[in-house]
Amino acid sequence: MCLDDECRREVITRLRRVQGQVAGIVTMIDEGRGCGDVVTQLAAVSRALDRVGFKVVANGLQQCAAAEGRGEKPPMSAEQLEKLFLALA
Repeated sequence: MCLDDECRREVITRLRRVQGQVAGIVTMIDEGRGCGDVVTQLAAVSRALDRVGFKVVANGLQQCAAAEGRGEKPPMSAEQLEKLFLALA
């Protein structure tokens, strides 16, 4: 499965945002910020990564549905998509 162009751009944008958040967390730790602040930011990064993962799986679902609608073989089986989805759960 390949991401369509729009999804690829959105995923890359979100991942760059996460990258910036992680850099901020490293700075917080270097500066000796409190554990509560650090954990709050870690939780935010974790949620952001989850959203990216679900976006990728949703794009796969859309591609499979579109392929089936055109009478073509989907790029992934239902079992493969389920496995990806459950990996995020």
